[in-house]
Amino acid sequence: MTTHADVLIVGAGPSGLTLGVDLARRGVDALVVERADGLFPGSRGKGIQPRTMEVFDDLGVLDAIRAAGGSYPVGMIWQNGERAGEHRMFDPAETTGDSPYTGPWMVPQWRTQEILLARLEELGGRVAFGRELVGFDQDAEGVTAYFASGADVRARYVVAADGGRSTLRRTLGIGMTGETVDPSPMLVADVRVTGLDRDNWHIFPPSGEGDGFLAICPLPGTEDFQLLARFPEGASVDLSLDGVRKLVATRSHLAPEAVTEVRWASDFRPRAALADRFRSGRVFLTGDAAHVHSPAGGQGLNTSVQDAYNLGWKLGAVLRDGADAALLDTYEEERRPIAAEMLGLSTSVHRGETKRGEATSQLGLGYRESSLTEETRETPGPVRAGDRAPDGVVEGMRLFDVFRGPGWTLLALGTTGAPDLGEAVPVVRGPAHETYGTGLFLVRPDGYVGWAGDSTRGLGDYVTRVGLR
Repeated sequence: MTTHADVLIVGAGPSGLTLGVDLARRGVDALVVERADGLFPGSRGKGIQPRTMEVFDDLGVLDAIRAAGGSYPVGMIWQNGERAGEHRMFDPAETTGDSPYTGPWMVPQWRTQEILLARLEELGGRVAFGRELVGFDQDAEGVTAYFASGADVRARYVVAADGGRSTLRRTLGIGMTGETVDPSPMLVADVRVTGLDRDNWHIFPPSGEGDGFLAICPLPGTEDFQLLARFPEGASVDLSLDGVRKLVATRSHLAPEAVTEVRWASDFRPRAALADRFRSGRVFLTGDAAHVHSPAGGQGLNTSVQDAYNLGWKLGAVLRDGADAALLDTYEEERRPIAAEMLGLSTSVHRGETKRGEATSQLGLGYRESSLTEETRETPGPVRAGDRAPDGVVEGMRLFDVFRGPGWTLLALGTTGAPDLGEAVPVVRGPAHETYGTGLFLVRPDGYVGWAGDSTRGLGDYVTRVGLR
């Protein structure tokens, strides 16, 4: 017996769930499978960057994300049981008309995934838990996936969202090129702790030679703290309650029994690695299956979500709108360089070379060099094709409100003769804009300017290429 789907998504992490949501709202028949019996239980990827907040706004989960989280607390440095000073993790940034979300928003990863799953189910999708992929075959028409139990799945495309140890990637023989960012092992855990306030991120610097730091951060919307500790190279890491209690008592002024519960714990060695390819035939790699980051700087989950956001509209265009399948080639072309850049940034932040803030917000990322980007103006203005399409107000309309949804938008600013591209593409007309300047701007479903021009010359060929007609 075989189950059929347009897209099979392997893995119910941030990228897999985001892709599931995006495809569901496009009417694409997608099945998400997850080998575990439930969602990931830890807080690991807790920082949601401003660009990802914009993505979540578009996907209809922003209100739930905001309700579940909070801003990053000020770091409190402790020495010898006394408060010794404050440390601000991020450069402050002000909200502007074109960037409504500035600083990162803290939400435990498990809660983000619960919110995405709820949205997926609201849209009619689902996750099949307890489905472990054991192999697959692909041909010119699709992919047949085999599981340890349950029916095979036949899909036109498969997306590997199954993490850093991706079964799909290894079966495809796609290598990961990278480096060890830090040879010292680290512990991350969700714990219950007494004796610390929830207004600060509590930082305990190394007290002597060979010691490592300890940081204990309150997780908003919960009673938990996330504990992060670094150990000397070659040290073993004890994930048990007794082991965590000993660690806390050794590195802080807290007594062992201050740690009342360890709810989840994991050890790791920070590394940076990038898949040699993001696609093989009808199989695509997203998230940790394609790139593995140091947690410093909060780039991993965010880059993963934006992988899915890039791929989702392209799969929808090919499967539902009649776009040429060559459109899917632009996924790797656009996302692999971004992932490489974010890996370098994560490593730089980990090593103390770059401060968190504007660099880590991901608002400045774009696709100017993509083959999918066409800038036809003789004198481009401040916003060019390939750039993120900023928020703003045009003739009383907020642009992010107009952009929201699975389709394209045409902006006609300070120019006449905006074409009618059909009901599926709303047109916003207005005078020259202080942020955008002047011209025609065709904004992609993922919020980037795909085409820009002074006139409609070349626009017809572009909209045909991306499946708009």
